[in-house]
Amino acid sequence: MNPKMIRTRFTRFLLGLTIIAGSITGMTSWAEEQPNVLFLMSDDLNTALSGFGHPQCKTPELDKLADRGVRFENMHCQYPVCGASRASLMSGLYPYTNGTLGNVGTLRGNMPDVLTMSQLFRNNGYHVGRVSKIYHMGIPGEIIAGTAERDDPHSWDEVVNIKAPEQNASGEKTNWSPKNDSSQSFTGVVAEGDDLMHADGMAASHAIDFLRRHKDKPFFLACGFVRPHVPLVAPKKYFDRYDRDAMVAPVVPDDDLEDVPKIIRDYKRNSTTYGVTPELHKGLLEAYYASVSFMDAQVGRVLDALEELGLADNTIVVFTSDHGYLLGHHHKFQKQHLFEEATRVPFIVSVPWMKNQHGKATTRITELIDLYPTLAELTRLTAPNRLQGKSMLPLLKNPDSNDWKKEVAFTISRSGGESIRTHQWRFTQWDHGEGSMELYDLKKDPGEFTNLAEHSGNSGQLENLKAQLESKRREAGYSAGKSAKKKKQK
Repeated sequence: MNPKMIRTRFTRFLLGLTIIAGSITGMTSWAEEQPNVLFLMSDDLNTALSGFGHPQCKTPELDKLADRGVRFENMHCQYPVCGASRASLMSGLYPYTNGTLGNVGTLRGNMPDVLTMSQLFRNNGYHVGRVSKIYHMGIPGEIIAGTAERDDPHSWDEVVNIKAPEQNASGEKTNWSPKNDSSQSFTGVVAEGDDLMHADGMAASHAIDFLRRHKDKPFFLACGFVRPHVPLVAPKKYFDRYDRDAMVAPVVPDDDLEDVPKIIRDYKRNSTTYGVTPELHKGLLEAYYASVSFMDAQVGRVLDALEELGLADNTIVVFTSDHGYLLGHHHKFQKQHLFEEATRVPFIVSVPWMKNQHGKATTRITELIDLYPTLAELTRLTAPNRLQGKSMLPLLKNPDSNDWKKEVAFTISRSGGESIRTHQWRFTQWDHGEGSMELYDLKKDPGEFTNLAEHSGNSGQLENLKAQLESKRREAGYSAGKSAKKKKQK
């Protein structure tokens, strides 16, 4: 063999060793340093984020997070009320399986042997903390009192409950829903003082303190923000970002509720429950968006601290809400409905080492129960076999991945409401299938204004979706016997 050939082969050999070594180094740098998890959760937030295409609400900090993560634009909750949705997310199980079907009781009270998402990390050497609302809390009452009566102590190593004035804060106070004077009214407060005088500002400060104290060991931090849950409290500078007169309310046909089943038609209906006039609606939206912008700023403070502490490159960040929210859509307000605006939530996952996917979005159907197995796989922890969600890692690697097979989101609600959402259709039945139905063609009617369930010509599609729903609810843990027992107890 001539000397030139020997040198060529030796050069190729060294190049191969370099590539292999580089690959191993890249793998071990991740494996040797276990990733941290920062889980940020808002309350009663629909997809009113500028990064999700909202034309008025301003969320610059969450938009930055979306730029260094993946947006999930077709993410749905499993029950549009705080207690049930949060229990579902934290357990990775549908409400029919974990038994939490509203705001009453606790996840562990219904399922004593549950291994929650944060508990998995705690059992695997992570230091796990909670700041403010993660499991259900009564807002504003428990923020005023500084309690968290339905928390799960098994889920955390340390906790911080926030105590703040809420609607009792000094400032200009207005009830934008005059027919509702309860604690759940749309009371807005243009609050005096700075961010740190109010619940979410306090929560961000405690989250930053946690990061500073535990930056040298693997951590899982869940930080809950209570805005934009009512009361809509935010410092004045966040209200100043909006022109009240320019607020645009949802456009809804006058007769939109006429084809909605009676069992749910008048629930949280504006005309009977809230009394929001067109003029009041502008003030309500301004207050809601100001609360969102206030919450967004606190997210920014926490993310800035993550960067300053040198943690950003090894911390998975997740942001979401517990469920969607109606703001006059369908002439209704708030939650526990099964329209798109109530089931769909904003969802962002930022994985630092997946930079090629940063700034991208997926429209594939996903569910909040998918978070638990996703975080387990990203951190190489073994998740319980009983989880009903699916790891979204294929979508984090490729937002258009054909490896993602989920085609249906399943959500339940009050009055035996059960709904499936496919890429084209939403089908909803009430009273566990013994009541009326709703059918919407989302391609032709994205606003869900025309209920096709009683229209001739849709019987075949209706039967197909009924069969899909029946299969899905049984997979989700539905039992006719349990349902009948609950009815009898009521």
